[in-house]
Amino acid sequence: MAEPDYLLYSRNTLSAIVSTGPRDGIQYEEFYGFVQSPFTLAPDPRFLYLSASHDEALRRLLQAIGRKEGLVVLTGDIGTGKTTLCRTVLERLDVTSFTSLVLNPFLSADELLREALIDFGVVSRDAARRGRLAAASTKELLTALHEFLASLTPIGGKGVLIIDEAQHLSPQVLEELRVLSNLETNHSKLLQIVLVGQLNLLTAIEAPQNRRLAQRISLRAELSPLSREDVEGYIRHRLSISHGSSSVTFDPSALDLLHSASAGVPRVINLVCDRALMFGARFGLRVITADIIAEAARVLGYLPPASGSRGRMASLRWLAAGAAVLLMLGALAMYAPFSTSDPPPASGPASHPSAPPPPASPTR
Repeated sequence: MAEPDYLLYSRNTLSAIVSTGPRDGIQYEEFYGFVQSPFTLAPDPRFLYLSASHDEALRRLLQAIGRKEGLVVLTGDIGTGKTTLCRTVLERLDVTSFTSLVLNPFLSADELLREALIDFGVVSRDAARRGRLAAASTKELLTALHEFLASLTPIGGKGVLIIDEAQHLSPQVLEELRVLSNLETNHSKLLQIVLVGQLNLLTAIEAPQNRRLAQRISLRAELSPLSREDVEGYIRHRLSISHGSSSVTFDPSALDLLHSASAGVPRVINLVCDRALMFGARFGLRVITADIIAEAARVLGYLPPASGSRGRMASLRWLAAGAAVLLMLGALAMYAPFSTSDPPPASGPASHPSAPPPPASPTR
């Protein structure tokens, strides 16, 4: 006799949700069906979540560059997404923009000029290392850059130089940038410079020796940590980009703890969520709870360690088994056949063979 459909559904659901032991060999990207890791630390512009401060900074930077305002500054605490925002800016510039993104702030002034000339396409990297440009003086490098930028004016083009981790720039390079900010025509700046760095970049710029540089800054934008609501939107956005927004969810208590443990810093959120999804896939969980976030944050050092690591892992196993049981019971309730006939009347307890007959009802 064939089994009812609801029993087959329940068994299949249970086997798909929970395993009899930890899934140590499976990658969570495979378990949840992601096309790529949703919490990668790579500065991929597709993953940029536009919180209020990120959206405002992006808009103001693009506006300042489009208006050729010259020198602008973007700051933010460690891990708030400055590099990702810079790459987004580069992607959104039009074809008339010639760009240079400098990721190494420990260059000398001449090395910075050579790097910009290479990125702008004025010379090849090989020519800069071995050709005449390799022995060029600072004046010759500046002349080559000025001639190139001036040639962009008739076609409406512009040069954009973005320097990341700018808080590490030497005083000599900062002075060189001040000189570069003077490259201009009668109507506009020839080079747009974007300095990107941590909050102490502002301290360096405001130092007395850099007063002339500070006076040339036309825009100062700052990235803030994410709010509790932003953390929820941030995770939803990243899961959606990785095509996994329907395969795993974070419950509200998990989001509360994640915001508290990470202080709203996107890089920390990525690290904790990445480890939490590892735990979730290992125990076959489709809902990330506060317990899982707490364990991931402790492993990474963002929460104080708790005693009984083995006990915590056991609790995750019980959590996985409990979730599976609840889902199976729900499936049984949904698919169990319902009877339309009245239930049989309840019968009292069986009488003992030697028990006296029940008393007769009194007649009226």
